[in-house]
Amino acid sequence: MKPYILILAAAVILSACSSPEEAVHVQDLNKRFISAWNNNSAEEVESLLADDVQFVQGEVHYNGKEEVAEKWVGETLGTIRDLKTNVVSSGEEATIAYEAGTFSVDVLPSGPDQPQAFGEGNFMLLWKKGTDGNWKLSYAQLEDLPVQVKN
Repeated sequence: MKPYILILAAAVILSACSSPEEAVHVQDLNKRFISAWNNNSAEEVESLLADDVQFVQGEVHYNGKEEVAEKWVGETLGTIRDLKTNVVSSGEEATIAYEAGTFSVDVLPSGPDQPQAFGEGNFMLLWKKGTDGNWKLSYAQLEDLPVQVKN
């Protein structure tokens, strides 16, 4: 009986000494992403993308970090500013987290005679925890309303 008590005691001590999993806060992940986007930092945005990230916007669907970085981040980053989100739903688990809601952005003029505009729509960002412990954006979906001229 004594060996079992010693094994149980050792197990309790070892589990008490191990560091607990650090809880994820999806709001922090999205704030980091939005801050990188608003600072026009393609490098930082791309560092947050998972290797197998997917991006969906209407009929457009990009797969993989290279394609998403080139066709979404690279082609869009310099055309908008002041990305804001309004969260409607969010959730967090040990290895997955998401946030969904609405977004708005200022759309920069495409030429000197073009007006300022704004865009808005719905978003969903899904984050996954990698085997290395880092959280990466795994899936992004945007549903835009038509861009409107700013008055």
